[in-house]
Amino acid sequence: MAGAAFLVPGSGRRLLALSALVLLAHAVALDWLARQLEPTSILRAMPAPMLTRLLQPEAPVPPAPPPPRPAARKPARAAVTSIASKPAAPRPRPAASAAEAVAAAAEPEEPSPPPVAEAQSALEPASAPVPVPADVAASAPAATEAVAAPPRAAASEPAAASQGRDLDGWPVDTRLNYRLGGLFRNGELHGSARVQWQRQDQRYQTRVDIDITLLVSLAMTSQGEVTPLGLKPEAYEELRRSGPRSARMGEDTIVLSDGRKVPKPQGVQDTASQFVELSHRFSSGQERLEVGRSVTFWMARPGGVDLWTYDIVGRDMLKTPAFGEVEAFHLKPRNITNPRGNIAAEMWFAPSLQYLPVRIRINMGEETYVDLMVDKIEQR
Repeated sequence: MAGAAFLVPGSGRRLLALSALVLLAHAVALDWLARQLEPTSILRAMPAPMLTRLLQPEAPVPPAPPPPRPAARKPARAAVTSIASKPAAPRPRPAASAAEAVAAAAEPEEPSPPPVAEAQSALEPASAPVPVPADVAASAPAATEAVAAPPRAAASEPAAASQGRDLDGWPVDTRLNYRLGGLFRNGELHGSARVQWQRQDQRYQTRVDIDITLLVSLAMTSQGEVTPLGLKPEAYEELRRSGPRSARMGEDTIVLSDGRKVPKPQGVQDTASQFVELSHRFSSGQERLEVGRSVTFWMARPGGVDLWTYDIVGRDMLKTPAFGEVEAFHLKPRNITNPRGNIAAEMWFAPSLQYLPVRIRINMGEETYVDLMVDKIEQR
């Protein structure tokens, strides 16, 4: 019959097979293209550590008194508390998700920056060097080594190893697992979080993962060098729904996520490295974990560099799901100049659990918060 369409027997199956093959080829091509367009990470992959034991609370080893340090002039209230190369143009921000708000806790809105010369002057020594007599100069190298040497724990080396720390006082490979709770937009939050520290010789990696059920996940990773004076971050990267952001720490400058370069302060940390750095300072006696004291350091994030101060405001008994009641010291940050909002992160460090951060709370208003409580601690 004219105009009628006839199919050869078996042609329908061949047509379906051909269509499936074309779709598969397109999927493979799109996957390849996506990988090519994906931003290259600034991190160097470090293999996952092998963790073989669970940490249990035990009597803390009292930290040894820190060696004497040269007197340093504390910055006055009018001193520079943030570093940036130029003002950032204001731009509207979409409503943040819960996980993005967690990242924002360490990322205040970039304030109107001071001139570069002013920022540089804030990083220079407080006074000019004083001439040293020849007889005193002869003994200067030994004195310098005594000051620069890391403080040793009061316990012997075998005892220090039994406390879950390497012979130089840094933690062995450790993973802290947290239960995540909280409130966001009038709804309860549930999920999990992890802080993982690992070390290979003088290289380290600290990774913070936050998974909020049915919402989004956030990963923050710091890599760098372990030195006698503390952690020396070299690369920091955030992975979240809006895409990756990073900061590169060179010898003298920090490259922010948008390509701007700012001066690098001495002893600068980042959002992920601060947890291990503070734990080591407290356990080694570099900083006294005592109510009424405070600890201050520069912190670099993808959007800028700011001076952070944490006040030790309490000595609390925390009810943990796995360890029962644990005594921990409560650290609360001071307000940052020109913050993006009322976001603040508080931390609790427990001496009986190797001075590790057993609780982290992100406050985002009177009725909005994310609370991480330690559930399990694994170690090498």
